[in-house]
Amino acid sequence: MAFLVPSHLPRKDDVSSQILSKLDSVTFQTLDSAVASSWRTELDESIRLSKKQIHDRIHADLPAFEAQLVSAKSAQQRLCALSSDVDALHRAVRDPESGTTPVLLEALRRHQALAQASLNADVMHASLLHLSKCKAQLESIQKLVESGDLPAAVPASTQLSQLLEAAPAPLSEATITMNIKTELRVLTNRVEELLSNAYTQSVVVSSTQVLIKPSIILPNSQTPIPLSALLSSLSSSALSAHMTSLRRDVTTHYIDYSLDHPTTLTVSKEPDQSGLFVHKMQRCPPPPTSCDATRLGNLSRILDFFSERLFPCLPQSQRDNFPRSLSNPLITSIMTRLLIPSLPSKLEALPAFLELAKDAVDFEARYLNELLKGNAFEREIKGWVDNVCAHYERGRRLHILDGVRAAIRASSTGGKETFSVELVTILEIPQTNSDAKATPSSVADAWSFDDSQSFKTGSSKSTIDTDDAWGFDEEVEAPEKLPDPVPDLEPDPSDAWGWNNDEPAEEPTDANTEQSTEPAPEEPLEEDGVWDDDPWGDDSGANELAPPGHPPTTPSIPPPQPIPALLPADVQQKISSNGYQQSNGHGPNGICQSSKSSRDPSSVSRELYSASVLTKHVIQVVEDALHEGKALESSGIFAHSPTSTSPPGTLIMQSSALVLDLYRALYPVVAASRLSQPAGQMQFSNDCHYLSEEVNRVLRSEPRVPTVKAKLEECRDDLKVLADSWFYLGIEKQVSALGDILAGTDGFTDTSDQECYDECEMAITRVLRDVRSVAHTWKFILPKSKYYVAVGMVVDGVLSQILEDILAISDIPEVESHKLSELCRILSALEGLFVENTSESSFVVSYVPSWLKFSYLSELLEASMADLTYLFEEGALVDFEIDELAQLVRALFADTPLRTKTLDKIMGGHPVR
Repeated sequence: MAFLVPSHLPRKDDVSSQILSKLDSVTFQTLDSAVASSWRTELDESIRLSKKQIHDRIHADLPAFEAQLVSAKSAQQRLCALSSDVDALHRAVRDPESGTTPVLLEALRRHQALAQASLNADVMHASLLHLSKCKAQLESIQKLVESGDLPAAVPASTQLSQLLEAAPAPLSEATITMNIKTELRVLTNRVEELLSNAYTQSVVVSSTQVLIKPSIILPNSQTPIPLSALLSSLSSSALSAHMTSLRRDVTTHYIDYSLDHPTTLTVSKEPDQSGLFVHKMQRCPPPPTSCDATRLGNLSRILDFFSERLFPCLPQSQRDNFPRSLSNPLITSIMTRLLIPSLPSKLEALPAFLELAKDAVDFEARYLNELLKGNAFEREIKGWVDNVCAHYERGRRLHILDGVRAAIRASSTGGKETFSVELVTILEIPQTNSDAKATPSSVADAWSFDDSQSFKTGSSKSTIDTDDAWGFDEEVEAPEKLPDPVPDLEPDPSDAWGWNNDEPAEEPTDANTEQSTEPAPEEPLEEDGVWDDDPWGDDSGANELAPPGHPPTTPSIPPPQPIPALLPADVQQKISSNGYQQSNGHGPNGICQSSKSSRDPSSVSRELYSASVLTKHVIQVVEDALHEGKALESSGIFAHSPTSTSPPGTLIMQSSALVLDLYRALYPVVAASRLSQPAGQMQFSNDCHYLSEEVNRVLRSEPRVPTVKAKLEECRDDLKVLADSWFYLGIEKQVSALGDILAGTDGFTDTSDQECYDECEMAITRVLRDVRSVAHTWKFILPKSKYYVAVGMVVDGVLSQILEDILAISDIPEVESHKLSELCRILSALEGLFVENTSESSFVVSYVPSWLKFSYLSELLEASMADLTYLFEEGALVDFEIDELAQLVRALFADTPLRTKTLDKIMGGHPVR
């Protein structure tokens, strides 16, 4: 076998290719006979060489060549013989006349035709036989319908339908089959319609009566049909629709109506026109003495009537399902239309309601579970009745909260009705020797910087409710009569605060303000105090000695308190930066306190402040809730439920705390516009304080409320925090508003310019007017003690900002210093806010820590270097920081050796005394 040369290797050129290449390369000029002759010679030589190679190849292995030649000739002969045999076989099989295949095919065709004819005959026979059965069944149905035997026509129709479904395949699509199906559908619809009409005549439920016929005679029929057969003959869909309609009508016209309205039911048996009996239940007007208990009796009669006359006639598919389907609507109706609406709102009506609830539980056990086959494990009515105490208390709680919510909303849109509340404070006034001096610790303590509590004003009570003002639950012996107070040997400056004023209480001018009808005890007058437009009705003569051993509290007009922690950090920082704390740790009380005073260790101070009428209603609701809860607990009407974790009355008593929470949450929202005003803010603070004091009184007078004591104490503390928050927030807003006015002065610079001075003067005058206005507003709201604290903090905030602006000026010429001094003296009129009697001195220093500093600043602006040095050496400028004095000296005086000497003395620190 020759080796195949790979396609990528070069091949040897054949002779023809060489000659063709030469032919291609020759031109017309080079082509001649010699060239053509050479080409012929080359071809002849190539042919000869090829023949020689073939001859040599054959003779090289001649035996093998001859063997292959013989084999090839033999194969050619066998191929010719095979071809002739195949042609003969083809003629024997395919010959149209004598071939095997055509003869066999013809025989098969004749057999197939015969088999098809036999099959057609069999199918035709079966179809005709089945069709005859269908026709006979159809004729039977027609006769039954015409004769009125509808219960028998229903199963016959079912059988015909089954026959049509089982019809042979050739017959199922035949025209006659379609016609039979159409006729059957018409008959079935007619039977269904007749049965439905018969049902509507047999079971009639209207708004006035229920009719149930045990048997009925159909048209064209003389035989009565029982109601059970009639219901069994209805299709499942039609029966379900009729049962749904029946359940709706019974529920609407009888169950719900009997629960909503008193009624009387009568059951009778009467013959109809055909002579058959009819069972009738009629609804009649109720007697005048009907009650809720008769409603369950009516339900019992309704269910008894249906269980005797209708339920036994129901087919098996609806005998249990239909009564069970009435169970849930009946439970819902009893709960929503009888028990829950009948839940009383008074304790006296509970026994009658509990009897009704017991009847409802018995009704559920007898009818809903046994008769209607309801779920015996759920027992919804029994579960609700077992927990009826909680339901009653929740209903009362909802009623209480709704009433308070309505009152709060009404108060936000109505007038500002208020009443006067008496603030009772036990005073402890230390006795000092005539030569005693205030120690540094006492001076610092005068500001109560170590007191972490919020601002306290003692206890308060309404001037209308004077019972148990102190809240003592135990009887104590009357204290022995104490000696009369020792008269002061020297005039006491503290009398300027009005602690000893004995002027009688004035009648309030506000028509909505309620005043106490109980006369205050009279004591010898010490001095007459003058308080213009006194809204507090200050009657210092009503002061009494406190019971022995009673712990002393803060004075009625305490010094300013530090900013409580309840305010936000930014508010605290702002108030603190406005000068609410005395600089250098020195309080002004050490200056204004008298060195010689002699008073009783304790006495009672009484002040009046304004509280909203709404708060009285709120606290009355709180007390009523506690009393109602205790009355329910002590009544023993409800037995303690094993599933309940709290005794009866707990939820009602807990609503007292919810009332206070509702007030705290809702009132600031509904009265937002009112609380944006200064009067509204302080009034709300008073209201919260009054509520906290009243809650404290309730806690003392109601010791048997351990279940809500912790929550009431929390509400009391929250109300105290809220009162302090709104009190200081109102002050902070006023300080911020006045600060915005002062911001228009541009730091009191360039006051030498008349236009700039006029703007500053207008701003200072406006600040003075606004401070007086807010003070006049607060005077009729706050108690005297809080009033001075509030006004003092506002004034101190204004003065502190002015001080900061003036001390920040780097250069103050002589003209500007005189102008600034004049501007500062305008605010000196604010001192009149802290004077109760024109014959007494002002106590502004006690409530405005920066007053002395501001007053000295107005003097220093026009003072000489010698005056300034003298005041510094005498210790009159201790309220100024060393850096502030140095800055003021540099701004007021030119750079001279005297100024340098004065600055050196100032930088050495305040003189020690």
